[in-house]
Amino acid sequence: MYSAVTNDDLARFHEVAAPDFYAFDGGKRFTGDALMELIKGAHAAGKVYVWNVTKPEVHIEGNIAWITYVNEGSMRDATGTKNLSWLESAVLRKKDGKWQIQFLHSTRVS
Repeated sequence: MYSAVTNDDLARFHEVAAPDFYAFDGGKRFTGDALMELIKGAHAAGKVYVWNVTKPEVHIEGNIAWITYVNEGSMRDATGTKNLSWLESAVLRKKDGKWQIQFLHSTRVS
């Protein structure tokens, strides 16, 4: 997912995200396409994000999985680079032998 978002690759995002994917980020609910548009707009404004999934904890029950992790990264723009961290969790669903992200929750902590 982060590779698709980093590269504004909507087709790739649609491969890894479920058709009814949604996210809670920055206090708002986003569909997958709306989240991609938000990031694409930030990129167009000159912002460069780096995301690194750390401290993952993965749980699988049949065709449902969930993960919690710390996303440690940064944002660079004309003013410089700022280190950022987010607490994130996601729910994945396995359908036809393929895992897809169903839901993402992100809370920025720094």
